[in-house]
Amino acid sequence: MDSLRLLAHPVRLRIIHALRGDRILTAGALCGRVGDVSRATVYRHLDLLTEAGVLEVAEERRVRGAVERHYRLRAERAGIDTEQIAALTKDDHRVGFAAATAALQAEFAAYLEDQDSDPAADLVGYRQHAVWLSREELRTLIEGLRAAILPVLHNEATAERAQYLLSPILFPIDQS
Repeated sequence: MDSLRLLAHPVRLRIIHALRGDRILTAGALCGRVGDVSRATVYRHLDLLTEAGVLEVAEERRVRGAVERHYRLRAERAGIDTEQIAALTKDDHRVGFAAATAALQAEFAAYLEDQDSDPAADLVGYRQHAVWLSREELRTLIEGLRAAILPVLHNEATAERAQYLLSPILFPIDQS
């Protein structure tokens, strides 16, 4: 399976999101994080991601006669590189965008279902801005976003930190 087809699936994206930040989670914990998906489906996607090397089994423990696996994300395998992006067709981009937005919707729905969720207190945002940019201004904006995101991208989970899903989406809109 090619990288796009592997990674551009809403359930697999949600599993990847759950394991970001050097988290190690059991299959059961991942099922809890993706609660609107059947256990069998989560296990099938875990197997696919593990076989492809995107996940690795960090530890195995025997629990009541069964083997409990603890999974870790191999971040270097959980993305599509610049060459692969350049080779994508418009249909590939359509598939990738649809998967990303489906995963985003599912993650947000799961957040809202949590009885302790408080969008105002959690500083939830989902604004869109239509801006006019030259090619150079666009590059500067992208560099600024990267500069803001990269320092926190590898933060580890702590008691003081909550995990947030940040999904920058950038594309030109119809100007007719």
